[in-house]
Order: sequence, then structure tokens, then C-alpha cells
Amino acid sequence: MAADGRDLPLVLTDGRKIERGVVTLTKPAETFEFKGIAQRPVPSLNRGFSAPIKLSANVSPDDLRFMAARDSDPFNRWQALQTLATTLLIDNVAALRKGDTPREDAGLLAAFAAILADVSLEPAFIALALTPPLEADIARDIGRDVDPDAVFRARKALRAAMAGQLGTALQDTYRRFATAAPYSPDAASAGRRGLKNACLDLMAVSAAPAAIAQAAAQYAAADNMTDRMAALATLSMHDLPEREAALGDFYRRFESDPLVIDKWFTLQAMIPEAGTLDRVRELTRHSAFSFANPNRIRSLIGAFAQANQREFNRADGAGYEFLADTVLALDPKNPQVAARLMTAFRSWRALEPTRRAKAQAALQRVAAAASLSRDVRDIVGRTLAEAS
Repeated sequence: MAADGRDLPLVLTDGRKIERGVVTLTKPAETFEFKGIAQRPVPSLNRGFSAPIKLSANVSPDDLRFMAARDSDPFNRWQALQTLATTLLIDNVAALRKGDTPREDAGLLAAFAAILADVSLEPAFIALALTPPLEADIARDIGRDVDPDAVFRARKALRAAMAGQLGTALQDTYRRFATAAPYSPDAASAGRRGLKNACLDLMAVSAAPAAIAQAAAQYAAADNMTDRMAALATLSMHDLPEREAALGDFYRRFESDPLVIDKWFTLQAMIPEAGTLDRVRELTRHSAFSFANPNRIRSLIGAFAQANQREFNRADGAGYEFLADTVLALDPKNPQVAARLMTAFRSWRALEPTRRAKAQAALQRVAAAASLSRDVRDIVGRTLAEAS
């Protein structure tokens, strides 16, 4: 690939021509030498995800930045972004744990800007590209001695840097896709909504009053659930009066629709704030919640334990104790759901020592309970055994 992103016409030293710059590997080992190239080409490998393989390649960070900004293959462009962002996030998790300031990657931020400005790309792809690796993915890549607080802070810092770099472009893109056209469920329209809402969420990272007002306005004016939920999700990340007003309004609008109210419970369970565990406890006493309703349990307690990495894995162990208490109370009535909740502990052994010890204690407390169901005993036994 050339510096401007074009696929280079290539000629091998043996005279063979390579069409459209694409080299196909057909043997276990091959060597390719090129001639007539004035600049070092960047390899864009496994284009179109053409083979289900695990690929190890000697690709430099500068090559990845180049591909993230210019590769004509969407999958490789996205993969370059993910690799760069994951490396940065892991480095910044380590820095934050040592008390250092997280660094920025100017090339990565420039790649995000190039993607947002590229009108040839599908809006759905741009929305996906603007989403950094999730906290659970970062923790999995770290693999051991994971501090969920540091992971959360590193990802938040990256999103803040993206919002700062892309500021005006985010606003322009949001306005371009915030059309007054009637709602349509087709894929192209869904992609445009996805990009608009991704821009809104990044615009609101700093909790700037104008961005919060825009999210509140979108929530109030939305003519479809996608836009309304996206605005509500953005507002839910900020402890402001607009959040509670929107949450209250959402419940009043949809209290007769069980599936929508499940989303309402889930959204609150995923708020990454110190008060969320108390919020979840309070919501178990809400008139719309019932421990006899498996969907409600999954939407509230399951979402808290499995999707809220920071608050479930609180350093004081309160999240683990809450889940253990819930499982022990639920097991005699619904062992299948109780066992499903216990799977939230599956990565406990990868945590840093303080959290690991508290998670293990909660698991052992459940394991020691009399008259456990076969379902729960199997899950907790295997979860403890896998770490030994």
C-alpha cells in the first residue's frame, strides 16, 4: 500500500506481476521481493478477513497508524485501530497504577479524525471505529493482576482525548446526520443513527453543558427507541439533574412495556459510579422488579455483575458480597438463574490481589452453603477449581 493509501501495482524480481497490489500466499513458506518501488510499502494482511487465522506479523506502530488512517480495507483499518488503542490502553493502565499521567498517541487520534472525515466510508463503520476497546476486552488482554479502576480511567482518558481532538468534526457530523426525515428501519438509516449517536456520546464525555443539553433535547424529541435510548445512555453517564429527569420520564412513558423496562433497569445497573450498587439494591425494591421474574433479574443484577466491570469489581468487595447474597437467596427458587449469575465470577483469578481475595472469599461462602442446587454447586466448584 502506498503512502496515499492506494494499492500499489507490484512486480516481483522474477518478473511476475501482482494485480491490484494483492499477493496471495499458496504455500507454507514463500518469499516475495519487489522491484521498482520508490517507497517502503505497508503490508495490509488478510484483507477482507479472507481466512480465519491467528496472524503474527512484524508490523510497526507507525505501520498501524498508517493503516488506521488510510487502509482501503475496512476490516484491516478497524483492526489497526483496535491494536493501537489496546496497546495504548494497556500502557496507560500500567502508568495510572504507578501514579503516572496517561500518554496520548497523536497518530491514533489523527487516524480517528481521518476516519470521521472520510465520506466514502459507511456511517455504521465510522461509528464502530469510534468505539474504543471495551473494559472487559482490555482486562482480558492484560490477562493478570487486573485493576478495573485503572482500566476504567485509562479508557475514559482515551475517550476524552478523542473528544478533544475531534470536537468540531463531531458536532458537524452530528448535525449532518440529525435529519428530520421520518424513521426508517433499513440498514443505511440505522448506520446513520449509529454514527450520530456515537458522536453525541463523545461530545458529552466532558459533561459540557451544551452537549448535555443536546442529549436531553434528543431524548425529548426522539421519534424512535434507538435515538431515545442512545440519548438516555449518554445522560446516564453523568450525575446531573438531566439524568434523573430522563430516567423518570422514560419509566413513565414505557412502564407498561416489559421489554423496554428491562432496558431501563439494565441502563442503571451499568452506570460506572460509586453509588450504583446502592441504586441496584434500591431498584430490587421497585414495584416493577420481582425476583420471580428471570428477565428482571438478568436485566438488573445480571447486567450489574457482568457488564459493569468497575462497580461489580469494587475494591471493598461489596459487589461480590451482593451477588453472593443474591445467589444464595435465589438458588432454592430458581437454580438455573442463580447459576447463571455466578458466571460473573469466571475471571476473578485475573484480578489484582486485593480484589482476587475478596472474590475468592465470596465464592467460598457460596460453596460452603448447605443444600446448594446442583446447578450452582457445579458453577462455583468449577470456578474455584479452575484457579488452583
